[in-house]
Amino acid sequence: MTAETGILGFGAYVPRKRLQRSVIHATNKWFAGGLGGLAKGERAIANWDEDAITMAVEAGRDALTQVDRASIGTVSLASTTLPFTDRLNAGVVKEALVLEDGTAALDATGSLRAATSQLIQALAAAKGGAAPHLAIASEMRLSRPASEGEMVQGDAAAGLLIGQGDVVARFLGSHSTTIDFVDHYRSNGQDFDYSWESRWIRDEGYTGMTVKAVKDALAVLGVAAGEIDRFIMPITLRGVADGVAKKAGIKAEAVADTLAASLGDSGVAHPILLLVAALEQAQAGEKILLTGFGQGVDVLLFEATGKAATLPARRGVKGSLARGVKDENYARWLFHRGNLALDKGMRAENDEKQPGTTLWRNRKTVLGLVGGRCTKTGTVQFPRSDISVNPNDHAYHTQEDYPLADRKARVVTYTADALTYSPAPPSYYGMIDFDGGGRMIAEFADCSPEEVEVGAEMMMMFRIKAVDERRDFTKYFWKAVPVG
Repeated sequence: MTAETGILGFGAYVPRKRLQRSVIHATNKWFAGGLGGLAKGERAIANWDEDAITMAVEAGRDALTQVDRASIGTVSLASTTLPFTDRLNAGVVKEALVLEDGTAALDATGSLRAATSQLIQALAAAKGGAAPHLAIASEMRLSRPASEGEMVQGDAAAGLLIGQGDVVARFLGSHSTTIDFVDHYRSNGQDFDYSWESRWIRDEGYTGMTVKAVKDALAVLGVAAGEIDRFIMPITLRGVADGVAKKAGIKAEAVADTLAASLGDSGVAHPILLLVAALEQAQAGEKILLTGFGQGVDVLLFEATGKAATLPARRGVKGSLARGVKDENYARWLFHRGNLALDKGMRAENDEKQPGTTLWRNRKTVLGLVGGRCTKTGTVQFPRSDISVNPNDHAYHTQEDYPLADRKARVVTYTADALTYSPAPPSYYGMIDFDGGGRMIAEFADCSPEEVEVGAEMMMMFRIKAVDERRDFTKYFWKAVPVG
């Protein structure tokens, strides 16, 4: 029997903070009163120490829950907001996920459908028997204050494990069109998109191009529109997905929630994120039609097997949305995105240079949070060293790699420091103990005063440690975050 090709696993990550759109509008309505119609609901916002790479790592970890990471053949990262133009962003993700050095890695960018195009290529390779491919999409777009993008966008990441085997959704086929339809663009070196008139984009682009692509795809794949149980169109503009479904002959109840009210449009990540949300609910036999829009249209057809329920527990989209925390500090978010210049003070005047030599030598420790375990005494320590820290046996050269990132930890001591510079004061840090052994001094992130106490359970997340503004280099490390 031929092994089925499709989706073996999935994961997602949505930042914890949810900025209320009403707060954005309350500040800007004197200038942009016309945006009042978009002032309902909330948008997901990344913290100051998050970017497309850190969110991709969290989505990848979720997708790889209880998966043998040595089995992964390729990891890819799709985004139009990659932190590095000339550094393999997916390579940083590979290191953080502690994948084998023989793992292939690639970045996909240049269009909002980069994730669906990447997915089509991964599925084609899987059909040929390639090792499992972890396809991640992550996006953290910048937007001008008082713009429509500021109101409707959101930050998020999602990942799919593609391959052959016991799939949760079998791949039935795809169809793509490529047309240089410039609904928006962002030139090299620019921070913000330039967009054309929304009605023209809706009528000629979203509706005209997508309806034709969907009809053509269904014809090529030999599937009737009425057979589609879940239709995913990652466009959050009100009524667009419903309108496309109607014109294509797809039943109204099949149209998936775009998460416009609770998360926002997460750009490249949005089609994959919505697919993950669909897989969390889909019953065996349901046909899922996924579209990706951007200088053309990708259409992919899957059939759920019902086996998603048998996967090990993971955060997914449902869990990511559930851990959201309401945020009404618009000024803080503007500062974190570089849209509000504040006086950082003298304590921020540090040289954050990262020597490439030490990062290379210690990449497992720094990017993978890999410690050491003494094979003689079982003592766990971070960082790993040639000499064990066991007080009763300083054994030499007995340590093996011991990954700590996926282990829970508890707070032993903590400090809330309001004097040292932090983009989000006060700065929390302290000693944590890992389940199974090992302890370290760690910075805390995404926490409120009520959540930080001795004995509190924490989990590790990959975050920005600091930014070397002089050399424009981002330094990454792991921080402790409250469980929940």
